[in-house]
Amino acid sequence: MAAGRYAVVSCHVERPLDDRVWQRFEALQAARPGGFRIAALMRPPDAEAGEDEARWLERARRAAELGPLGHHTHWGGPGQARPLGGDSHVTVTKVRREGTWLREAGLEPKLFCGGGWYTDEGVAEAVAELGYADCTATSFRPPYLADGAPRLHLEGPARLELPSGRRLLELPSTHSIGMLVRALPRRLDEPLVHVYFHDTDLLDRRRALALRIALRVLSLRRTPSDLDAVQRDFRPAKTTMFAVSRG
Repeated sequence: MAAGRYAVVSCHVERPLDDRVWQRFEALQAARPGGFRIAALMRPPDAEAGEDEARWLERARRAAELGPLGHHTHWGGPGQARPLGGDSHVTVTKVRREGTWLREAGLEPKLFCGGGWYTDEGVAEAVAELGYADCTATSFRPPYLADGAPRLHLEGPARLELPSGRRLLELPSTHSIGMLVRALPRRLDEPLVHVYFHDTDLLDRRRALALRIALRVLSLRRTPSDLDAVQRDFRPAKTTMFAVSRG
C-alpha cells in the first residue's frame, strides 16, 4: 500500500449504550458513505457507572461486522476522557485490564485511541503488547489542550521506537469533520488522510450531513480504505523515537 493515495475513517464511539446515538452510528457504518468502512473505536463499558456489559458486547460485535474494531479508553470514567491525575501506573493498568476483558469476551480489536488524545510511554508499551496499532497521535494540535499536555504529534504514519525496543505502528488522525470540509477545496498533502469523528456528532443533523457529503467528495480525491487494511499492508518509511513525537 503506497502513501499519498488513501483515506480512512474512524469514529470514537463513546456512548454505545445510548440508543439514539447507537442507532445513528450503526446506520452510518452500514451505509458506508463514499465507500468507507468506518472503524468503531469503542469505549468499553464502565461497571462502576452501571453500564450494561451484555448489551455493549452485542453492539460491539455488530460494529465489528460492519468495519474495523478498536479500543478507546476514557481514563476518568464515561464522562472524563483525559486522566485526572499523573499516575502512569493507573493508565497502563486500565489499558491492560480493558484489553484483556475485550479478548476474554471474544472480541479482537486491532486499534487503540486514548481518550482526549492522551498517551504516555507506559500506555504506548501496553498498546504494543496488546498488538494494537495506535490512533492517538494527531497531525494538528487540539485547541482545547493546555500547553504541555501530554500528546503525540505526527504528520503521517510512522513506527514508534519504544523504550523497551518494541515498535508501535502509529496512524495519526488528520481531520475532524470541520477540518475535512475546509480542506477539500484545497490540495490534500497528508501521506494518509485519517478522518475522525465522535458518535455524538451524529445527533447534530447538520454535522451528520456534512460528514456524509464530505466523505463522498473525499472518495473522489483519495482511494477509500480502512484501518484494518492500513495496519496490515501499509509500510511507513518513517521510524521515530516515542519521545521525539511528543507534542
